Amino acid sequence: MADVARLAGVSSQTVSRVSNGYAGVNEETRQQVLAAMKELGYRPNSAARALKRGEFRTIGVITFTLSTTGNVRTLEAIATSAAEEGYAVTLLPVAVPTQDEVRGAFSRLEELAVDAVIVIMEVHLLDAATVKLPPHVQVVVVDSDAGSHYTVVDTDQAGGTRTAVQHLLDLGHSTVWHLAGPEGSFAAQRRADAWRGALTEAGRPAPPVVRGDWSAESGYHAGLELAAREDCTAVFAANDQMALGLLRALHERGRRVPEDVSVIGFDDIPEAGSFLPPLTTLHQDFAEVGRLCVRAVLRKMRRHDPEHGTTLVPTRLVVRESTAPPPERH
Repeated sequence: MADVARLAGVSSQTVSRVSNGYAGVNEETRQQVLAAMKELGYRPNSAARALKRGEFRTIGVITFTLSTTGNVRTLEAIATSAAEEGYAVTLLPVAVPTQDEVRGAFSRLEELAVDAVIVIMEVHLLDAATVKLPPHVQVVVVDSDAGSHYTVVDTDQAGGTRTAVQHLLDLGHSTVWHLAGPEGSFAAQRRADAWRGALTEAGRPAPPVVRGDWSAESGYHAGLELAAREDCTAVFAANDQMALGLLRALHERGRRVPEDVSVIGFDDIPEAGSFLPPLTTLHQDFAEVGRLCVRAVLRKMRRHDPEHGTTLVPTRLVVRESTAPPPERH
């Protein structure tokens, strides 16, 4: 730093301010310093800066899988929002969703230079007594039923589901069938519970749940079962990928969408408008979820907002061509 200061003709303090991105440095002076850094091959020592600042400016993200649309888009949003705040992201993948693996992931945080961690966890593990978080690490959780113990940011799963069910009932369907996500998934459970509750409140019978695993293939196999039910005129699929498989199964069995069966999904993936027919679905604002996660974890790091609780991001119904009134009965 002293060498850079001599070459640029400025003080070491000015070099420090430029290297740390602080304001208040004349632009001409800043360019002199940057030119001197480049000529001398100087790079700020991130470890030394971390010791001085007391932080590494890195956020850890723990997730089980990157195979689902929600996790990938949430991670992308977190990384983008963190970068805008001047933070990097370190990904800590967990091989299988077990308590031992979760404990191991948090143990690895002890060895990594991260200031805080965001956990993308859609299964019920954090509420288990055996899972302990490092007391000095600030934690925000995405997509988990752990609001009373942690700071949680999530999509409004229940509110979106109620909107989907009401849309189909308002079209005139007597009830709505549900193609649910896997057992053990928080999101799948929340959506299934809200689906059943919405039908109960409307005084409608709740048909048996048909379950998939979030994949289009599982939606196809479940769809073959639903296509055989003549009394099935409306289906709420817990995600768009399963809805895609359902559409294929209905087509193969000669059930027209939406003339015979209406289908609505959840996620609003970029391809949803290109399904045949274009899919009515619930739009999730993954960018807002990511932004709120980063904001929450930074507030906790800075001791501005240490309280626990859940922040829900609203969904938005996107009506396309896969839903319509039920067929007339003769």
